[in-house]
Amino acid sequence: MVRARTSAAALVEAGHVRINGVREKAPGHSVKAGDVLTIGLDRSVRVLRVLGFSERRGDASSARVLYDDLQDDDLRGGQE
Repeated sequence: MVRARTSAAALVEAGHVRINGVREKAPGHSVKAGDVLTIGLDRSVRVLRVLGFSERRGDASSARVLYDDLQDDDLRGGQE
């Protein structure tokens, strides 16, 4: 998605983020496990389900286990 909190906050303030289908305008809005985020990026839209959180900041592969990309499921037809 984005690398910095300021970039994430800018996406929210610009109205490019939805939480469970509701457009969010406050960057400090809390997110919980199970929430579905829809994020409008430059030329794509990402739909992600939050699976969990990490105590520490990590690399992209560590972050990948904390969300489920729902578009990947659509592309696979919902099959694992």
